[in-house]
Parts: sequence; C-alpha cells; structure tokens
Amino acid sequence: MDRAVLEDFLVFTALIVGTGCLTGIIITWLKRRGRAELTSSQLMNRLDDISERLARLDGSVDTMAVEVERISEAQRFTARVLAERAAQPALPEKPRSAGSSTPH
Repeated sequence: MDRAVLEDFLVFTALIVGTGCLTGIIITWLKRRGRAELTSSQLMNRLDDISERLARLDGSVDTMAVEVERISEAQRFTARVLAERAAQPALPEKPRSAGSSTPH
C-alpha cells in the first residue's frame, strides 16, 4: 500500500474514534445535567413503591409454587393409577372359536 493512503486511513480512523468518544461524553453530560436530586420524601415514596411491588411479586411466586406442587401431585396420582392398572388386563381373555378370526 502507498504510504499516503495508509496515513490517510489512520487519520480517518482516529477521527472516527475521537468523534465517537466525544459523542459519548456529550450524551453522558446531557443525561446527568437533567437529573434533579431527590428529596427524602420522594426517595421514601419510591422505596415504598418498590417495597409494594416486591411484596406483590413475592405473593405471585408463592401462588405459582402452590400451583406447581398441585400439578406434581396430580402427575404422581396419575402415574400410580396407570401403574396399578397396567398390572390388570383391561378385558378378560375369551377363548375364540376355531373358525372365527374377526371380532364380529
């Protein structure tokens, strides 16, 4: 490659990286500039809201745990019934007549 092309490429790359960094710094500055400090009452209101949400989430998780346990008990019952039924034949064996091979 020609030396001038390589230098132009490196300058272009440096400008792109510098522009990206500068843009990130400006965006961060703009975001932080708009924030206002919270008073203690606002902070307590937010904490109370978070506490209420966590309590609802905890209740939901407990409800789901109860339902999952109910489903697992139903599966265990079904498996036990099927295992007991497998030991017994569904219909008693009837002797067939010699000339009949169809059920009717």
